[in-house]
Amino acid sequence: MTMNFDEVPEFQKELKRLAKKYKSLHDDLQEFRNVVSAVPLGNSKHFNVITKTEVLHIVKARLFCRYLKGASLRIIYAYFEQTLHIEFIELYYKGDKESEDNSRIKEYLINHQN
Repeated sequence: MTMNFDEVPEFQKELKRLAKKYKSLHDDLQEFRNVVSAVPLGNSKHFNVITKTEVLHIVKARLFCRYLKGASLRIIYAYFEQTLHIEFIELYYKGDKESEDNSRIKEYLINHQN
């Protein structure tokens, strides 16, 4: 079975904006997809399950960006175990923003209770 990926509209906007600044971002995201396809909940201290429900896990992870040379972006995604589906919720640079958008995550959870 292969992992399916989706992105919420806010994530697409953030990706577009950040990709202008960090030229390697699309490749870095593809590499990240390869990693989470194999290990959806991560395989190191760089992955942290921040919420878990019956149907999904919300995971915060570091997305290494070659363009940033060691610094990393943060990516928030939902992993649906039953359907092998990952949906990217948020992407941000740690230097711009201290932490994830909790209201966006709450809203996402409300919309995905079933």
